[in-house]
Amino acid sequence: MRILSIHASSMWFHATRKTKLAEPIAVREDRMEECVVLFCCIEKLDEKNPGHVIASAHQNILQRLEKLKVKRVLIYPYAHLTSTLGSPQVALTILKGLEGALLGEEIEVKRAPFGWYKEFEIRSKGHPLADLSMTICPYEGTECDFTCPYCHHPFKETDAEPVCQQSMGPAEICSDGQAPIGEKR
Repeated sequence: MRILSIHASSMWFHATRKTKLAEPIAVREDRMEECVVLFCCIEKLDEKNPGHVIASAHQNILQRLEKLKVKRVLIYPYAHLTSTLGSPQVALTILKGLEGALLGEEIEVKRAPFGWYKEFEIRSKGHPLADLSMTICPYEGTECDFTCPYCHHPFKETDAEPVCQQSMGPAEICSDGQAPIGEKR
């Protein structure tokens, strides 16, 4: 899961049009003042352990809120933080799970609708801690085999998809000139 966290004076959004993945909504427009906006993107790898993703994101966000001394959060689904999107069903499950976990901490939480095109306005605080990027790992502890050399995410070798369609041995190079995942050229 990727999160772009912005400490904001205000955030406003208006759901303009739904996509084929849109959740039903009652409120198309909302705003929040003096809050932390969480632009959230669920990744394919998060499907391996959604419960751990929710718990880890919850813990990381609580630490952030404590540092900023803020008790208001706006969760904003934002698919543009990765090129490997998770399924819409898992994404909505994780977003709703995160919303519920934060509500259980006596934090005021709003969530922008999932699967809608939205216009928004945000006014960032602009201090040194106002903006923060988080990567939430779906794995617990040290169960990862290695770290991706490109994005530096930890992952298990069993989750890696082959780089090309041909059968490769561990040291072979794909026809596109790329080394297999986890190998250096």
